[in-house]
Amino acid sequence: MSKVEDFLSAEEEQEIVTAIIDAEKNTSGEIRVHIEKHSRVAHFERAQELFHLLKMDNTKEENGVLIYVAVTDKKFVIYGDKGIDKVVPKDFWITTKDIIQEHFKKGAFKNGIVAGVLKAGQELEKHFPWHANDTNELSNEVSKG
Repeated sequence: MSKVEDFLSAEEEQEIVTAIIDAEKNTSGEIRVHIEKHSRVAHFERAQELFHLLKMDNTKEENGVLIYVAVTDKKFVIYGDKGIDKVVPKDFWITTKDIIQEHFKKGAFKNGIVAGVLKAGQELEKHFPWHANDTNELSNEVSKG
């Protein structure tokens, strides 16, 4: 895959956006997906950088989640804000990671991201349920680097 644009079609990106909207319906948590070709630094470190660059560390309840994918590196990271880390077990993201990884192994990248987004939403709902005064604090669009 030579370009990030080749990783997902416009239709697939829209399906991910729809999944983010659906996942956020029952939680005050915020979910974003970022895709780039390659990272020159460790993938976890890059996810941390992007989390800040995308202003995901500015949510009211510190409950943003970034799903970061480095296409040519064949790596992904699920990075959650400190508000999440304070209330969840250490292995909280393992099931979400496993779901994404299963789809990725089959080359079903869009399906993996959608499944991961929906699973993250379910997990966030348990600890950060949606309230009537909640607002969507972050864009639902897939960002690219």
